Amino acid sequence: MLYHFHEMNRSLMSPLIQWAEASAKLFTNPVSPLAHTPFSQRIAAGYELMFRLGKDYEKPQFGLKSTTINGEDVGILEAPSTVKPFCTLVHFAKNLTVAERTALNQPKVLLVAPLSGHHSTLLRDTVKALLPEHDVYITDWTDARMVPLAAGAFHLHDYIYYVQDFIRQLGPDVHVISVCQPTVPVLAAISLMATAKDPMLPKTMTMMGGPIDPRKSPTEVNNLATKKPFSWFENTVIYTVPANYPGAGRKVYPGFLQHAGFVAMNPDRHAQSHWEFYMQLRKGDDASAEEHRKFYDEYNAVLDMPSEYYLETIKTVFQDFNLPLGTWEVGGKLVRPQDIKTVALLTVEGELDDISGAGQTQAAHTLCSGIPADMQEDYIAEGCGHYGIFAGRRWRELICPKVGAFIKAHS
Repeated sequence: MLYHFHEMNRSLMSPLIQWAEASAKLFTNPVSPLAHTPFSQRIAAGYELMFRLGKDYEKPQFGLKSTTINGEDVGILEAPSTVKPFCTLVHFAKNLTVAERTALNQPKVLLVAPLSGHHSTLLRDTVKALLPEHDVYITDWTDARMVPLAAGAFHLHDYIYYVQDFIRQLGPDVHVISVCQPTVPVLAAISLMATAKDPMLPKTMTMMGGPIDPRKSPTEVNNLATKKPFSWFENTVIYTVPANYPGAGRKVYPGFLQHAGFVAMNPDRHAQSHWEFYMQLRKGDDASAEEHRKFYDEYNAVLDMPSEYYLETIKTVFQDFNLPLGTWEVGGKLVRPQDIKTVALLTVEGELDDISGAGQTQAAHTLCSGIPADMQEDYIAEGCGHYGIFAGRRWRELICPKVGAFIKAHS
């Protein structure tokens, strides 16, 4: 009933939010008489803050129209390569002739985005930095409330099969990069392919800030999963999609609940950020206010996760530790990372990561004991938090060049 109550509340609040948006514009638009009244900027700031705190945030766009190659601008076309019920494989195709593509010979990269609350556009900066020297594809996961029940359930093993399908489609010269949550199913997918001696194994796998072994340096996120019994997650965070969505009747972990959890981790920081936004609007600091808008347009845009996938991830990854313990079976086959022998491995961790603690991603090296030492690398980004691993200055200036050099060395 919580999901239905949320939708009812959203409908009731909609007129107020629209009124706040319109009022903010009335007090800022130069052709409006109200914009020239005393305290108009303060009033407009209050209305815009009210609007942004209450509005719905839709999925953002990647908005990557071009990149720079050898000093020249090259157009980018964002095109679906493969469409599945729960995911679309998106290709950032460069506007180049066949001869130009052949001459550049850019490595093909499969960027596996997290299915953990936010949309894949959270990796926009990751894609942008990779584009000049790589042919980039990304997994764009679908909001579960938009997937009709007729499409069936989506389990953790389905995630693994999706990744394998994408690798086979792009392989065998593809390089796989997984960020945060997907490091675990990606390692499982490649392990199962190696055990089966699949000829389409990727060249490399780069794993960034993921919970390969959550027992190492457990964070607040890890502790929540271990302190609460599995039944708590089943009974507390799983709800049914209401009738006003295509996925009506589907069991999900709703995006609005996930967002509440994100905010609850650092409530003071978010409150301070919104207060600063209000003061920026009052002062007319448009540049800083726009940065706030961009960040929260992304941060507040969340999706529903299929309940099967979410609950199985909690149990398999964070409670039973099946991957590091060597007890994970997928489709009746044991996941054996030690069977990987020809796929080079790079792990990346942030020194200040408070989501995936120190050593959690590095654990992949111990598990992948069959990979020769000269095909394994580990990188710790100093002064880098979780989001800094894949976005921002440190990603662009330190981590991305490291990833690019690793891919080039094993192409």
